[in-house]
Amino acid sequence: MKVAVVGATGLVGTKMLQVLAERNFPVTELIPVASEKSVGKEVEYQGKKYKVVSMTDAIAAKPAVALFSAGGSTSLEWAPKFAAAGITVIDNSSAWRMDPTKPLVVPELNADILTATDKIIANPNCSTIQMVVALNPLHKKYGIKRLVVSTYQSVTGTGVKAVDQLMNERNGIQGEMAYKYPIDLNVIPQIDVFLDNGYTKEEMKMVNETKKIMRDDAIRVTATTVRIPVMGGHSESVNVEFAQDFDLNEVRSLLSSAPGVVLVDDPANAQYPMPKDAHEKDEVFVGRLRRDESQPNTLNMWIVSDNLRKGAATNAVQIAEYLQQKGLLSR
Repeated sequence: MKVAVVGATGLVGTKMLQVLAERNFPVTELIPVASEKSVGKEVEYQGKKYKVVSMTDAIAAKPAVALFSAGGSTSLEWAPKFAAAGITVIDNSSAWRMDPTKPLVVPELNADILTATDKIIANPNCSTIQMVVALNPLHKKYGIKRLVVSTYQSVTGTGVKAVDQLMNERNGIQGEMAYKYPIDLNVIPQIDVFLDNGYTKEEMKMVNETKKIMRDDAIRVTATTVRIPVMGGHSESVNVEFAQDFDLNEVRSLLSSAPGVVLVDDPANAQYPMPKDAHEKDEVFVGRLRRDESQPNTLNMWIVSDNLRKGAATNAVQIAEYLQQKGLLSR
């Protein structure tokens, strides 16, 4: 199968190539795509070098599927052109996520909504993906009424420029700034731009995407998203109010058997999920499970995942795998 990776030279695009190789996706021909200034550069995939091509050349090559990680404006312009050529686009930007005509997919939850006619499929926000993977088995059992989430997000979510800023600051080097403020020895309570309601776009993504993916508009969500000086993955403190009461041992059992979830919850031995342990892994790690003693039917939990993998690249490849296994790709 011909596979295009759009944004192949970026952090997520590079991770997509890695994950495609690791998971043995049936790539017969790789078509790496990037901005005009990167055309002609080479990327390596499974020991072979491939030249980066332009968008137009990629469409002409007629891949079966194109994994996009090149930003919202690029996706808005080019995804429909790929789709018009019969190519299935799995897009990692926010461009199509809340479009009611486009599926927003986390395979563990809602891959069943996909059909052969879906030519633009949205990959959710990284922080939303890990949260809903952990919450899905609990929602099925107890019914989620309200979520309060605070995130502690890796600089890798911003990209190479942010990683460089952090490492430059750590090494006392003056360099280009991805953020308005220093990130080393600091936290920045702003991810993306502020909206009229005082929340950031990242916070409202978590609110709106959660409802769409979980197919339940009645779930109330409020979020605070924060950038911290780490690189292994995103962490989240989540307070979940359920419609029904729960048993903590049953919660542990549900999470232990949930697809894509690893339970790390042994406070007596200081065992809990941390970004450094999630780094380069595809699972969502959950721990610090405890009842909220301030109100009934409410659980506190800590959720960690590698934002470049399950939060982006792996989720996109899993969507492609589902489409391929179900015969939903055109070629």
